[in-house]
Amino acid sequence: MIPSTSGFLDKNFEIEEQPSFTYKMRTSDKAVRGYTDGLEAVKQAVYKIIMTERYQYIMYSWDYGIELLDLFGEPVTYVCPELKRRITEALMCDDRIQSVDNFEFDFPRKGVVHAAFSVHTIFGDIQAEREVEF
Repeated sequence: MIPSTSGFLDKNFEIEEQPSFTYKMRTSDKAVRGYTDGLEAVKQAVYKIIMTERYQYIMYSWDYGIELLDLFGEPVTYVCPELKRRITEALMCDDRIQSVDNFEFDFPRKGVVHAAFSVHTIFGDIQAEREVEF
């Protein structure tokens, strides 16, 4: 027996905004203790998104994380604009983030690019960074 879905899409749905209240990660000692909310929760979400390789973990949806693995071996003239696009795309999936800009790239050693950028959220602005080997 096949369930009936007729009329399902005609109903009025209410979209509820989910709270940003979540567990607090402490990256210094790799512990999860306590709770966080607001700007600190978004900072944590930004960190998790840009540190998670997309499509590599079954527990995350395919919309979560950033694609970096295919940047290895590419020229720096390709890596920098692509990194900017991919960071922006990955972070804009979070509805608390309004925009990502002010990208600055630095090359601390051969084969490494350090990206620093600003993240504008509904709670305020965040400065974030990510170092990528290419």
